[in-house]
Amino acid sequence: MISRRQLWALLALTLMWGVNWPMMKLSLQELSPLYFRASTMLLGAAWLFVYVAAIGERMWPVGHEWKTIAWLGLPNVLGWHTLSIFGVQELASGRAAILGFTMPIFTVLLGAAFFGERITPRVRLAVISVSVAIALLLWHELWSLTGRPEGIAWMLGAAVSWALGTLMFRRAHLTLSPLVVTVWMLLLGSAVVWVLALSLEPLPQPGSFSLPMWLSLAYGVVINYGIAQLIWFGMARNLPPATSAMSVMAIPLVGTLSATLIVGEVPHWQDWLAMGFVMVAIASVLLPPRQRAAQ
Repeated sequence: MISRRQLWALLALTLMWGVNWPMMKLSLQELSPLYFRASTMLLGAAWLFVYVAAIGERMWPVGHEWKTIAWLGLPNVLGWHTLSIFGVQELASGRAAILGFTMPIFTVLLGAAFFGERITPRVRLAVISVSVAIALLLWHELWSLTGRPEGIAWMLGAAVSWALGTLMFRRAHLTLSPLVVTVWMLLLGSAVVWVLALSLEPLPQPGSFSLPMWLSLAYGVVINYGIAQLIWFGMARNLPPATSAMSVMAIPLVGTLSATLIVGEVPHWQDWLAMGFVMVAIASVLLPPRQRAAQ
């Protein structure tokens, strides 16, 4: 039975991660994507490191754990966080969120392809639903005068990377807590993204940033890479599968609705319909099957 405290924590987490999508879009109006991702990731991971160390967690990997963490960081951080920020740059933030949260379906498909996990009728329904959602969004991008269909490729690549990273994380053998492993993945990943940003993008001019820009950066550092991570690892990830699935399904919805207020995006009918199909797909793979009543 979920407690009231857990319910409020899950609601806060859903809002935080949903609102993060238009907040990223707001930041990209004044800052290039790699510098945005490098700065928020590094600062967020740094304060998270200090906090987690202060509460007594063992922070330092030993021996082969360094190699394992670096390997896990490739899809979980460099893949997901880097590809997704390019997707947000190209697409409406709500649309990017919808595509990003196709991850659970790709997790199941990759698990079947590489780890022998079973394809059930519910998984087949999920695949069909996601395919329809992608077709709807791709259709709109191709037919829109300002459409950017390459953004869909960025986001699908990000979702596949996140799914692969999730499968690898489940099978990793580490003595550190998952939260500490995540902190190290973010720290190591941010170093690589900084190298990419310095090599590929012009230096930003912080003196010209507006107040909304500074607020959006602070949101990324404090909320997205900080408080939300603490809630997830401290409470939300241990909730019943059905409860966690409902949160995952609601994040794209929150992202789409909040984008109207934050960056003035107006969802099209394709967005709403695609969101519905993605929510069906997530429910198909994440919600536990209903137990049959005893005869």
